[in-house]
Amino acid sequence: MKQITVQPLDRESFSKYGNYYALEEPKGHPLSGELHRFFPDRLTSSYLGEVGFSPIIVRKPDRMIIKDIEYHTTTSEVILPLNDDMILHVAPASGGMPVTELTEAFLVPKHTLVRINAAIWHLAPLPAYAPELHALIVLPQCTYANDCTVVSLTLEQQFEILL
Repeated sequence: MKQITVQPLDRESFSKYGNYYALEEPKGHPLSGELHRFFPDRLTSSYLGEVGFSPIIVRKPDRMIIKDIEYHTTTSEVILPLNDDMILHVAPASGGMPVTELTEAFLVPKHTLVRINAAIWHLAPLPAYAPELHALIVLPQCTYANDCTVVSLTLEQQFEILL
């Protein structure tokens, strides 16, 4: 079985899959007032219609063996890990045929907002250290029913993530 080692999150490596912004360490010129510093539009995503803000809880498995992956044809997905760093595996868009041999895994620090581009292969984020990861998923309402292709991987396509 193919093994993928988690790599640190950095702009260059992750740029082909999306972008991110560390909310606890805002950078750039803020709009400031007497009591606040506001950092507008540090990460954007365009959706038509209603947006869903959905919590997800993911249990840490004994081994991180990935057997299923998904993509969204027309929408990007935003994920915010709340209580732990998260492991996010992604692979390039490929017209509906999984390309697990091109998969990369990233360690995303908690409180770092990540946007995954449309058509990028991924699945639920995984906890890096905690028994459970609590995260926020932002997608257009009902994406899970309207624009979510989940593929079960063959034994040859499955892979294990190593931290």
